[in-house]
Amino acid sequence: MKIAVHAVGRMKAGPDKELADRYLDRFAKSGPAIGLEFAGVIETPESRAQAVNERKREEAQKLQAQLASGAALVLLDERGKNISSEDLAERIGRLRDGGQKNLVIAIGGPDGHDAALRERAELTLSFGALTWPHQLVRIMLAEQLYRVATILSGHPYHRA
Repeated sequence: MKIAVHAVGRMKAGPDKELADRYLDRFAKSGPAIGLEFAGVIETPESRAQAVNERKREEAQKLQAQLASGAALVLLDERGKNISSEDLAERIGRLRDGGQKNLVIAIGGPDGHDAALRERAELTLSFGALTWPHQLVRIMLAEQLYRVATILSGHPYHRA
């Protein structure tokens, strides 16, 4: 199963990007052995619309244009479920084992995701009740993808 990360906004060069890239590289190297292929990061610019709902709608349209036909969608959103790494690994493993070909994990813009996109999502996740900067969310997601691969492969990186 190919897994892509879709992010509203760009990550500038620097230590944040280097750390995210390090975990994504680890995921890209460890995933294929267990049927997970890293398809890359797709960045789209934030909408410049005046109204919040219009910004979310425009950003959702950009994401939907990037989705492969039949791709599963996971959103990172403050209203999402706060689940364990093991649960995330199990859910991704179930999608893979069920024949899902593509998965897109989306990080929304500052205003969050459009309601219609949340309705379409396979899963809406939260990294807790706190608000996190986009750069840290990208790093945490990259690390969790690597952790998912290690959990599914039985690697000792995850020590739960």
